[in-house]
Amino acid sequence: MERTSPDAPSTPAAAGVLERIRHGASELSEAMSKVAEQVLADPEAAARATIMDLAELSGTSPGTITRFCRHLGYDGYAALRVAIATETGRASARLETGWDVNIGQEIAPSDPLDRVLKQLITIDAAMLRDTVDTLDLAAVERVAARVCDARRVDVYGVGTSATVARELQMGFYRTGVAAWVWTEVHDALASAALLGEHDIAFAVSLSGSTAEVIEMLSEADSRGALTVALTGDGDSALAEIADICLVSATTRTGHRADLLASRHSALLVADLVHIAVAQRRFPAALEALESRARAVVGHRPTKERNGTS
Repeated sequence: MERTSPDAPSTPAAAGVLERIRHGASELSEAMSKVAEQVLADPEAAARATIMDLAELSGTSPGTITRFCRHLGYDGYAALRVAIATETGRASARLETGWDVNIGQEIAPSDPLDRVLKQLITIDAAMLRDTVDTLDLAAVERVAARVCDARRVDVYGVGTSATVARELQMGFYRTGVAAWVWTEVHDALASAALLGEHDIAFAVSLSGSTAEVIEMLSEADSRGALTVALTGDGDSALAEIADICLVSATTRTGHRADLLASRHSALLVADLVHIAVAQRRFPAALEALESRARAVVGHRPTKERNGTS
């Protein structure tokens, strides 16, 4: 999805991304000009490259790449890469799979399943890779440390983001962390009102602009809880509220495959957070897992109880 940037080139929106880069080259800073030169010199390579790859090729930094994307009006590097890939007709340009699939094209009703499968995995791989390249691991460490000391943890999410919220809460729950998930605004606000300075509130929103989730996190913040956002937009309204922001790669073209890949990127971050928590409280986490297993062992098939299949 493109956003309106006050500094974006004045080329008509209908113009291709490469034309817009050429048109606005004179308005770029020295560092961003290097990025533009690299993209224009080999747009197909740019469509394949991760943010770290492009930074290295252009002699700049991931931060410069992100500013370049914002200047052009894109949410982030994933969105820019889709635009470049779509224009060059290469799209993910086989990445590491060797598959020639157009990630900028929506899946059609007549597409054979082998093409659909390749499309899905190629987009997923690109989005997950972008998340790995850009995720602030120090922020993940801070969140994990605070969760270990928290009295309770609330996790909020609605719509598509509710799936990620539930997975995050379940990860905490399995390892003995007192965590609740709320996907309905009234229940979430009532719970947030009971939080305090020893508690943590997580809000999951891929867009970072879901009004209900913003309201939930704001209520928790007003009660003194540590607030954490898991979002695809580090400059969103949700990110501004949060004490700590974890950003997963996303692109909002509206294509179903892109929406799935964005969710999978957020799930990757959620998994990393709860695993980091489990590592820090390993003895207690292991005891919680074993206690849960013992409690339900009577409801498992005999072969499974005996360790056979």
